[in-house]
Formats: sequence, structure tokens, C-alpha cells
Amino acid sequence: MFHKEGHRIILITAILLIAVNVISYLSINTYWIKFAILVISVIIFLLIIQFFRNPKRSTQHNDSHIMAPVDGKVVVIEEVFEKEFFNEKRLQVSIFMSPINVHVTRHPVGGIVRYSKYHPGKFLVAWHPKSSEENERTTVVVENPVAGKILYRQIAGALAKRIVNYAQEGQEVTQGSDSGFIKFGSRVDVLLPLGTKLNVKLQDKVKGGMSIIANIE
Repeated sequence: MFHKEGHRIILITAILLIAVNVISYLSINTYWIKFAILVISVIIFLLIIQFFRNPKRSTQHNDSHIMAPVDGKVVVIEEVFEKEFFNEKRLQVSIFMSPINVHVTRHPVGGIVRYSKYHPGKFLVAWHPKSSEENERTTVVVENPVAGKILYRQIAGALAKRIVNYAQEGQEVTQGSDSGFIKFGSRVDVLLPLGTKLNVKLQDKVKGGMSIIANIE
């Protein structure tokens, strides 16, 4: 299954690669060159479709669980001052996605979307300390009856040139459902109340909608 954000890109890529190979077949007489073009075309197409894959995930809904919003590696666990929405210190868990990870963003909790905002910005590498404040990003806050208000932020990286955010203020969302998509590498920050019990540590690999990154009692 492929994410809807990739349908157009996959189709355009397929058309362009077919055209390139037809032209090479008709105009190039050297067999190995034609074969090399075909092999490179197949590799490019496979890379594109694997990037936009959208595996079906069966999230076990639990209001006291904070699920990983994306696939990737935990690269930051620290206390930060969150000044966009809470204006107080929060516990930040950051998950970095490489280009080979699934790039679907999923709601880490279910509830009502209380805040959703897009910020244009730079394209610093996703692990840069200032990327959370200076890069292109979207901030979403979902209010959950047990966990309270949980903020998560999609952050564009050096390769990511477009962030898609589906969350709308006032919308009721389900834990594990699609929240957005980031094209070509990035990271997602989750901002939790101080003292939250974490189930992950630095360098742990997590799966969006499947891995429980924290418990809130």
C-alpha cells in the first residue's frame, strides 16, 4: 500500500522512466548502455515506491499510552522550554527518520486537536539543535482525557522540502491514524509533561503507531 501523497510522484516517475528507456532502446545501439539505463531506472523507481509505502498498522488504543508518531531512531531525550504553546518546560523525545524509513506521521494519542499550525522556515539538518525552532515545521496539540495535552512537531530536514499536515483544530482524531507526511527525511518531536515515564532511550528504534514511547497514568 502506498501513501496518497506519493501517488502523483510515483505515476510521473514511472512515465518519465519509461520514456527514457524507450528513447534509449530506439536511439542507442550499445547493449550494455541500454541495460545500464534500465537497471538504474528500476533502482530509482524502487527507491521512490519504498519511500511512499504506507504499511497498515494495528494500534492498540490506550489513553495512557503515548505512541511513537513515526518510524525511526530516538535521537534526543531532554527537558526543553516549549514557548509556542505551553510556555513551560516539557520533556522532549525526538525521533529521526532516514530516507529509508516509512514517512507517515501518526497521531501519538487520540482526542481533540486543540492547536495546529504551519511554520515556514529553513532546511537545516534534522539533528541540528536549532531545527526545532528554525526549520520548516508543523505543530499539533491533541488533548486526551488521560494524557492531557500532547504536542508533536513535524520538522523538515535538509532533504525534506514539503510537510503535509492533516490535523485541523476541533477535529477528533484516533490514536495511530494518519496525521501527516514528510517528504524525504526529517524528524518529529513529541513534547510530554515533566516526569513522564518513558519506555525508550537514546538510539532505540521505534515504529509509528506501534511502539509505546511513554506512559502517563
